[in-house]
Amino acid sequence: MAHYGCTDSLISYVERNPLIIVFIALGTWLFGYWNRKNPTIETNSPENTHQNANNGYPPIESLPEFNWEATEPLSFRPFKPKYHLTMGLRALDPSDLLQIDRTYKDRLALRSQLLAKYPDTVVGVNGDSERVQAAIYELYEFILGVYLPTRYPTMFRLSTTGDTDPEQKVQTVLESKVTGKHIPIKLPPQSPETSRNALETLGTWVDEDFIILLPEKTTPSDDAIGEDAVDEKYVLHAYTVHFPAGFDLSKKLGRRLAEIHTPVPGYAEKLEKSMDRFFARLEVGKFVQRVNWSVTLNTPLFAAFGQTHGRKDAVADEEIKVGELDVDTTLLRCERQTLHRLPHTKALVFAVHTYTYPLQMIKDEGLGEEMASAVDGLKEGSAPQIHWYKRGPVWGPAVKAFLRS
Repeated sequence: MAHYGCTDSLISYVERNPLIIVFIALGTWLFGYWNRKNPTIETNSPENTHQNANNGYPPIESLPEFNWEATEPLSFRPFKPKYHLTMGLRALDPSDLLQIDRTYKDRLALRSQLLAKYPDTVVGVNGDSERVQAAIYELYEFILGVYLPTRYPTMFRLSTTGDTDPEQKVQTVLESKVTGKHIPIKLPPQSPETSRNALETLGTWVDEDFIILLPEKTTPSDDAIGEDAVDEKYVLHAYTVHFPAGFDLSKKLGRRLAEIHTPVPGYAEKLEKSMDRFFARLEVGKFVQRVNWSVTLNTPLFAAFGQTHGRKDAVADEEIKVGELDVDTTLLRCERQTLHRLPHTKALVFAVHTYTYPLQMIKDEGLGEEMASAVDGLKEGSAPQIHWYKRGPVWGPAVKAFLRS
């Protein structure tokens, strides 16, 4: 009975003070409006970064204590006594897809400079195909919306932000704790312009070069992937490549793998069929990597216009005499190359991270003889012309003499 008495008293009070209802309603509305106007909710959680079984992306292991400024670049020494032209692939943990180290901020600054100076060389899109645009969007949203904030939470943070207009939708953005920049995760409707902008963002937020390839047919299906796949020819359709090693990708847009690799001695005979087959059958969720190496002479990271490979249509450079090598500007250049398939568009993503090491470092590590033997081995494997292609006749004798001194 006491319960009903309290209820009657409350009703009576409200009847005597009707404004109380107005204040309650106004307070409720203001609370909801404030939350819509100023949401600053961090979303760096597996659920909010879309890591679930329905999106097709692999789980990414987080590095909650990662310190990029104290992380040294990976060290690759892929020397072999005989060079054989093979794919040389090995499995890659998806969590290790992108590597970040103490050079990160300086490299991003260089990438921005290169984009401003060579916009049509470092970024390219082949036409206005919707499937190409969809592949670019998918890569953008995976790298920036899933991978970076999950793998490197000390460097990147996802959050939602509102606007002064209560009718405007809340937007998810990625914040770089290194540069202070913010970018939206969801892009505007697909178009050639927004696709190019997405590639420019990828190329200046990540120290990685990305190449997007799709099969020649226009409607790839799940049936075309895996062991029973037809060996379709893959075509280069889009890229953001700021550190090319001796080639201008803008000249290779729309070309098949075989056409792109025409200058490589022995490719057609020894690699073309196996490469086409592997690219056609690589399954979603499988990531692979390989490492190559070369020697460069006073060559910057951006080397789109030659400088690293021999060319049949060019005048041969003179051999550097023993003792005249500029050791300070002669570098071992390695590319860590990865390949994986996007789960929705089924596009292939070929990614490259470029590392350079002074020759003196190799020598100080006690690997001078090993590298010198590998230089000789370029002429002794399954594709001897690789020695010429890597410009071995120009730098080989002088480099070997220094390494063995």
